Amino acid sequence: MASKELARVAKAEKAILDRYMSDYPIKLGQLARDLGVAIKVSSMGTGISGQISREGNQYVIRVNRNEARERQRFTIAHELAHYLLHRNVIDSSPEGITDTVLYRSGKPEQIEFEANRLAAEIVMPISLVEKEVQQRFRGVVTETTIESLASRFEVSKAAMEIKLSTLIEA
Repeated sequence: MASKELARVAKAEKAILDRYMSDYPIKLGQLARDLGVAIKVSSMGTGISGQISREGNQYVIRVNRNEARERQRFTIAHELAHYLLHRNVIDSSPEGITDTVLYRSGKPEQIEFEANRLAAEIVMPISLVEKEVQQRFRGVVTETTIESLASRFEVSKAAMEIKLSTLIEA
């Protein structure tokens, strides 16, 4: 089952998401461009993973160049989730939303939980994960399953493990 946050995304933006969430790894750069969001890889302070802010008429995501690629991908998805769900919060702060390595921004905790859930759905669409688990692994989740899926979806093992735990609970 898709996240409840995905159901909150505006119809036009959901149509754009749907185009990208049918194949993996999700092409986050192209997705961001289609949503009208720029991505910049930047040197950021220690402990800072990413930021989204409005610069003039454009939203810009900055991602820390010093983090692992898989971490950068999740950070981009997390900041896109803020764009899709919390534009009012971004717009009301001159510096936008800056997230630490624990995806803490100093904003209400609920918005970080929402951004994390939508980010996970963007980079690891539940329908694609379920399909892979059933077709390639016959529904059996082992350490090898987790490693293989993490590699194919270009996410960390920890992120994939969390995603798979939601499948088991469902």
